[in-house]
Amino acid sequence: MTLQFRNTLTRRTEPFVPLAPGRAGIYTCGPTVYDHAHLGNLRTFMFEDLLVRHLAWRGFDVFRVMNLTDVDDKTIRGAREAGLSLDAFTRPFKDAFFADLETLRIRPADVYPAATDHTEAMIGMIGALIERGHAYQAGDGSVYFRIESFPEYGKLARIDRAGLKPGARVDQDEYEKEQVGDFALWKAWTEKDGDVAWDSPWGRGRPGWHIECSAMSTQYLGPTFDIHCGGVDNLFPHHEDEIAQSECCTGKPFVRYWLHSAHLIVEGRKMSKSEGNFFTLPQILDQGWTGREVRYLLLSTHYRQQLNFTFDGLKAARTSLHRLDELRRRLEDRAGDAEPGGLPGFASARREAFGAALDDDLNISGALGHLFDLVREANTALDHDGMDPPAAAAVRDLLTEDLDHVLAVMEPDPSETGGDADLEALLERRNRARAERNWAEADRLRDHLADLGWKVQDGPDGSRLVKI
Repeated sequence: MTLQFRNTLTRRTEPFVPLAPGRAGIYTCGPTVYDHAHLGNLRTFMFEDLLVRHLAWRGFDVFRVMNLTDVDDKTIRGAREAGLSLDAFTRPFKDAFFADLETLRIRPADVYPAATDHTEAMIGMIGALIERGHAYQAGDGSVYFRIESFPEYGKLARIDRAGLKPGARVDQDEYEKEQVGDFALWKAWTEKDGDVAWDSPWGRGRPGWHIECSAMSTQYLGPTFDIHCGGVDNLFPHHEDEIAQSECCTGKPFVRYWLHSAHLIVEGRKMSKSEGNFFTLPQILDQGWTGREVRYLLLSTHYRQQLNFTFDGLKAARTSLHRLDELRRRLEDRAGDAEPGGLPGFASARREAFGAALDDDLNISGALGHLFDLVREANTALDHDGMDPPAAAAVRDLLTEDLDHVLAVMEPDPSETGGDADLEALLERRNRARAERNWAEADRLRDHLADLGWKVQDGPDGSRLVKI
């Protein structure tokens, strides 16, 4: 199977042929740091993590840029309402975002450019657009992109150009398709901006949201790069406007492959802050779920399909992960100190099928299907003594050292394995009671651990705690 992706720009599934052989340049729209990221935001970052990990697993040298939008309508409004400077207001949300990424095991990007650090590049791009007749300064001092100057405007979102109104202006950063018009590149300072302003040839002001990503992506990846990702809600106007201003500035195609993830929904509605139906990662963790379980849930549905978030889904994720944990334990018991040997035939076949599924537009459902076929076949071999220690060590390493480079779910979180001194002390007392044949006390301690949320699992190498 040739590695291929569904390209939003062409509406076709196309073989991935990067600009430079063996390398992949990727830009992913990061968070707007006016609040904590919710699971809907994190679902998009999870799909992008799968993309990056699979490309690396297939041998590509991946360079990824993820921006931080720390100046736009929302961050300025939030800072003003909180009575804080823009940096003081956005800093805690940046820190929380990076903590979420770490909890979910999302690989760090190579560069995290913040919009406030790149205003000079934005001003330069706006100046070039004015010089070439693609932008103009309005009477209020703001600078707008002239969409009439770019005949291809709408090619990404399939906007009907017949409905465009030349000269109509849209000042806000986000708007509906019915509001198509010349969009703001530079916003003249007003009192509501407070102390958020930079000097420019057009007066004091600040950049519009869309020019930020064009300036930062081209600065780090060049005028044309391989892949641009984001949620489907960014397709219009944000990504459409990025294309227009970037291609009019550089005269070159902007992005070769556009990939967009579908919404995460709750009870049939998009999860969003405006709907008030969102969960943050800390809220989920406070209910006893782990980052690994949330990662598995967000990862397990194809990125172009809506994911309906439910707590039953988290329970199913926990069950699936326990199956993987149990197989890993059995393989470790069988392998002992043996060096890995050759992979059994069934394991080699499943690895090949796993990779082929992900090569097909990141078909994670198919890949996980092959993974759990491997789990079933490995358990059957272990049950029937059909796997010697070197083979068991090889299958263990296939899971933990190979496939997990893509999935990052094989290693339990510390909170899933006990690790708490009080819990370990209870387990030790229970084991001592068993050794003394004090079965009543052993059963009492086992039940007490169960009440605390932990199952005691006995094996040849001793006892361990497994989160219920």
